[in-house]
Amino acid sequence: MAADDDHQISYQALPRGVPVHACDGTQVGKVHRVLDNAREHIFDGIVIDTGDGRRFVDAPEVARITLRRVTLTIDAAEAAELPLPTRPQRTGRSWRRLLPGR
Repeated sequence: MAADDDHQISYQALPRGVPVHACDGTQVGKVHRVLDNAREHIFDGIVIDTGDGRRFVDAPEVARITLRRVTLTIDAAEAAELPLPTRPQRTGRSWRRLLPGR
């Protein structure tokens, strides 16, 4: 079974270390951490480990999640420009991240 043939899973079941591929098929990293707003059950994005360090992938840039692969909506060149993740800030009972322009 090819990775693209895997069944989609919830972001909540996505394990660390799953390969992350750009839409052009290039592997751009591996899942480090899933970010969500637990109180509102909203997928916020993922932090990935790349050859250049950790990068943040916003939820709209994630096209598909399976147990064996995450596929992005952006190509490898765009993935190389992903921002650094920022530290979460505790607000009330939920964790929220701070990103420029948010």
